[in-house]
Amino acid sequence: MIIKKVQLTNFRNYQRQDVTFSDGLNIIAGNNASGKTNLVESIYYVGLGKSPRTFQDKELIKWNNENAYIKVEVAKKFRSHIIDINIDKQGKKRIAIDKIPVKKINELIGMVNVVYFSPDEMDIVKESPVLRRNFLNISLSQQKKSYYNTLVRYNKVLAQRNKLLKDCYDIKIIKETLPIWDSQLAELGSLIINERYEFCKKMQIVIEKIHSELTCGEENLIIEYESKIAQDDLKVMKENFIKLLENSYDKDIHLKYTSVGCHRDDINIKINDIEVRKFGSQGQKRTTALSLKLSEVKMFELETEEKPILILDDVLSELDNSRQSKLLEHIRGVQTLLTCTSYSGECEKTINVKDGKAQ
Repeated sequence: MIIKKVQLTNFRNYQRQDVTFSDGLNIIAGNNASGKTNLVESIYYVGLGKSPRTFQDKELIKWNNENAYIKVEVAKKFRSHIIDINIDKQGKKRIAIDKIPVKKINELIGMVNVVYFSPDEMDIVKESPVLRRNFLNISLSQQKKSYYNTLVRYNKVLAQRNKLLKDCYDIKIIKETLPIWDSQLAELGSLIINERYEFCKKMQIVIEKIHSELTCGEENLIIEYESKIAQDDLKVMKENFIKLLENSYDKDIHLKYTSVGCHRDDINIKINDIEVRKFGSQGQKRTTALSLKLSEVKMFELETEEKPILILDDVLSELDNSRQSKLLEHIRGVQTLLTCTSYSGECEKTINVKDGKAQ
């Protein structure tokens, strides 16, 4: 999978810009606030239908303009596609794939597969479980449309269950109604848990090798999916899910939200049997985050038979020379968009950005 060309109109600080990319390593160089991150953000947006930096789509529109426009040409294994996205001031977007309008985001997901790595992504290892669940959700949603659809349905049911807990003050009515939502939540949640378990098991094989190479064989990295709902066959998982929800009725009614389920799960990450989040050094956490992202690239290749677009947004400054060198070794053969203030190494193309203009 290769991004051939991006066309931006009134996107962030770009008024009108066409940018072409080469296979392999593309360096996007410029001073801070010049528009480097804005350029790669547009590609992420086409891949996921959302920005990694804001929840408000209208913030993507250049100041004093009515809308923003992104056009991407992508070459995939068997054919090429043109994706157009128009964002208006109300934050609504109109999407077309090969000039055919699409109404749902799930039709966009998977058209441009993106692995995104920025300094903020290093928080995956050391911060809230939300970030590790997002890592799983974003990766799996791009690799399997069925996962994305199940996740959307799960979140809708979860929102309805939480609404009941929050808005209804009659405990009898709540307890009579909860089983309706519990059955749906358990059925969808069991599918999500199963996919996450399998993903982590497959990734363990990949990440163990990559992390060993990054650390010259000194560290053994283990990732384990953590859930209160034991993995077995789907029928047993659903039964266990429902029991867990039922046992939490009093707690959920008191808290006014659903306290158990796959939306509360986590990934446990260990180096040499020591939990990285609690006891790892800053260097170990950085290397672990790097291993996760490089493993994610490999997982895309294994699951979809296509390499994703790798976006490295200002991450070299966070890595020492040794890690930088090993990172660049691992991304050979993957189209990579790397933003930085300066770069002196070898690359396929350099794009210089200044004041919202790329050349």
